[in-house]
Amino acid sequence: MASTGVPDMLSVIDRKVRIRRKSLEPFFNDADPAVVEVARGIAQHLDDDRWFHANEVFQKLNLEFSKAIRDVHPDDESMRPWFLGHIVIELLLDAHLSQQNPSALERYYENMQAVDAMFIQRFINRVAKRPTDDFVRLFDAFQREQFLFDYVDDDRLAYRLNQVMQRVGLEQFDDAIVALFSGFRERVLRLQHELLSPDTIKTTNI
Repeated sequence: MASTGVPDMLSVIDRKVRIRRKSLEPFFNDADPAVVEVARGIAQHLDDDRWFHANEVFQKLNLEFSKAIRDVHPDDESMRPWFLGHIVIELLLDAHLSQQNPSALERYYENMQAVDAMFIQRFINRVAKRPTDDFVRLFDAFQREQFLFDYVDDDRLAYRLNQVMQRVGLEQFDDAIVALFSGFRERVLRLQHELLSPDTIKTTNI
C-alpha cells in the first residue's frame, strides 16, 4: 500500500530519481516477501498511471479544465493551465473516493504508521539509477501533514495545489481559478466510474 505512492513521492524529492518497471521485475518473486510487496506496489502505480493517463475521459477532462483555466487568464501562456487541469482531476477523484468511503483515509494513515520507510528507501536505492537519502524525511512529512483530507474543501485544495505550483516553478493561482473548482468537482463525480475504468471506450458520452 505504501509503495504505490513511491513514484509521486520521488517526483517531489527529485524528479531525476526515477524507477523503471523493468528494474522492478526481478524482485517480483524475491525470497523476501517485503521486497516483493514494495516492488509490486511501485509497479502497480506505474501500470495504473499508464492506463489512467491514456483514458479518453481523463484526456478530454484535462483539455476541458485546462481551457476553462486559460479562459480565466487568457494571457497565461505558461504550462500552468494544462498542468493544473491534469492534477486537479486526480485530486478531485481522490476527494470523491474519500467521501464515499468515510473511514478509508483514517485507516490508510493508521496503516501507514506501521511502515518501515527506511526499508523502502533502501529498496529505492537498489533499483533507481540515482539514489536518494530524502525518502524517509518526505514520508514522515506525508504522515504528519495528512494533506489527503484537504482535497474535499476548495480553499484547502487550492492551498495544497499552490504549494505544488511553487514547487514546480509555476505561478500560483488566484480566487478566479478557485471559483472553477465546484464545477470541476461535479464533472469528476459524474464521470468517476469512466475515469476509473481502464476499458473506457471512445463512445463515452461526457
